[in-house]
Amino acid sequence: MAGVAGPGTGQGAAGGDGDDSLYPIAVLIDELRNEDVQLRLNSIKKLSTIALALGVERTRTELLPFLTDTIYDEDEVLLALAEQLGNFTGLVGGPDFAHCLLPPLESLATVEETVVRDKAVESLRQISQEHTPVALEAHFVPLVKRLASGDWFTSRTSACGLFSVCYPRASHAVKAEIRQHFRSLCSDDTPMVRRAAASKLGEFAKVLELDSVKSEIVPLFTNLASDEQDSVRLLAVEACVSIAQLLSEDDLEALVMPTLRQAAEDKSWRVRYMVADKFSELQKAVGPKITLNDLIPAFQNLLKDCEAEVRAAAAHKVKELCENLPMEGRETIIMNQILPYIKELVSDTNQHVKSALASVIMGLSTILGKGNTIEHLLPLFLAQLKDECPEVRLNIISNLDCVNEVIGIRQLSQSLLPAIVELAEDAKWRVRLAIIEYMPLLAGQLGVEFFDEKLNSLCMAWLVDHVHAIREAATHNLMKLVQKFGKEWAQNTIVPKVLVMANDPNYLHRMTTLFCINALSEACGQEITTKQMLPVVLKMARDQVANVRFNVAKSLQKIGPILDTDALQEEVKPVLQKLGQDEDVDVKYFAQEAISVVAQRLRKLDFPVKDSEEPSAPGADKNHFLRPRGPGEDAGKGPAYQLHVNTRDTLAQLEIAELVHFPQSRDYYPWI
Repeated sequence: MAGVAGPGTGQGAAGGDGDDSLYPIAVLIDELRNEDVQLRLNSIKKLSTIALALGVERTRTELLPFLTDTIYDEDEVLLALAEQLGNFTGLVGGPDFAHCLLPPLESLATVEETVVRDKAVESLRQISQEHTPVALEAHFVPLVKRLASGDWFTSRTSACGLFSVCYPRASHAVKAEIRQHFRSLCSDDTPMVRRAAASKLGEFAKVLELDSVKSEIVPLFTNLASDEQDSVRLLAVEACVSIAQLLSEDDLEALVMPTLRQAAEDKSWRVRYMVADKFSELQKAVGPKITLNDLIPAFQNLLKDCEAEVRAAAAHKVKELCENLPMEGRETIIMNQILPYIKELVSDTNQHVKSALASVIMGLSTILGKGNTIEHLLPLFLAQLKDECPEVRLNIISNLDCVNEVIGIRQLSQSLLPAIVELAEDAKWRVRLAIIEYMPLLAGQLGVEFFDEKLNSLCMAWLVDHVHAIREAATHNLMKLVQKFGKEWAQNTIVPKVLVMANDPNYLHRMTTLFCINALSEACGQEITTKQMLPVVLKMARDQVANVRFNVAKSLQKIGPILDTDALQEEVKPVLQKLGQDEDVDVKYFAQEAISVVAQRLRKLDFPVKDSEEPSAPGADKNHFLRPRGPGEDAGKGPAYQLHVNTRDTLAQLEIAELVHFPQSRDYYPWI
């Protein structure tokens, strides 16, 4: 510390004057000592800038020793420091001096906070790649050994993540030492260390020679898989995937499979859960022969496990398991050894198990083909469509496209409709929302006739739901349906029903009419919008509720680009001008915004402005109400100030509402 704070003008100083050259490091020290955590954090994030100012030599001789001596801070500061040091190689002089970064990172790898240790290990792994083989053995390997033999478990857990990066480039004698240290950690007295070793066992096995894998890694795997702590045993299952990929089929059968069979029947449900969760990876690693002889029976046991979490995890893997089976004999294996257990899960007592199965079971139809799907799977689909749990029914409906490709959706239509109706009326609004999102897909598969007869009324009912998110989703749903079925269908089926809602006593439903018009206008085109929708919107401008009126202004702004110039000039503009004089400030604001958009469209179309529409104030030019006031114009005597802002920004709208002046006298609105 004294060396840092003291004067110095040696080689590598940032400037010619000694005091000036010390300024960056002095700022760092001051901020690191500051009581404010944020200041300390900011100083750490500026380390690269300060290192550049100091130069590579002073960074190595002053900055890094200082950082190494001051590893006693808040976790977020240490985390930032560990991350910064991982990218510091170029700032200390390149790969030849990468070992200078090891001391501070070694200290960070021993702290109590796991996140900081993990980040330090990540940076150490990164820096290890920049060491030459000689430097690796001279500096990095000793660091790993120190961490592996540390007194505190924190250092030993960090060491577990470093063996695999230094082993490949080490000499034969050093490799033996590294393997010995790893063996010691696998049998460490502290469960946390054994967990760390188990989590890195597969990674370490990949860089070892095959003989070492057989003679050393497999025994370690066997011991860890029978550890007294289930948190260690379940991590050994994960390592099994990597180890199995390295061994031949005969070695697998002799060395690994007895332990894996034991894990699949472990007394702890967490271990069995891990086997189920990693089942697809295990299946690919061990190959088809062992899969048929060992994994299929194990999978059957997992599907009927006493713990629901295990059954659910296994159910999630049903489709992947079947897809990965060898093509020859796959159908027979599924029908005889998998399907009977699936049928039992369809009526499982736990809804999470049934839901997990429903999310994948439809995918079996493409594997088993049309005949088997109709005979064996269709009854299961129909049973799940009638399940009391909404998530089960929803998962079936969301995967209907799989069945549609094989047998067509008509086979399900009779059971599909009651399930859809129940979901559409479910008490949980999120369930209702989910079924709305699948409605366009269902409509396309069922066809327009079936949809009009059975589902049209549901879509309209959603428009008056008491939850806004449902009404909004129903509006977007109508737009997608129009895009799918066409304008003529919309004109005859949807638009009349939407427009009737304009007379609904509930103002929220009247507003939904406007939202629907906004969404449908573009899909329906100019003719339908002008003849059917526009008159209703203009009529609603006289609504008693201000929220409806300002949404009328917003709707006219939205559909304006679709309308022709005659409708804009003769119908839309007068209504907007009248709304511009409304007693409600929000209605005024949105009316003025809509007026500006309409006028811009008219100008683009070179629509002539009538003399009677010109502002009557002396010296005023045409369309004066559309421009910002110039210097010297009185804000209190001019028309509304048109501001170009993002109208979605509520705060900006509030500020504009205070700035904009709307005179009460009609004299200032000569175009009305």
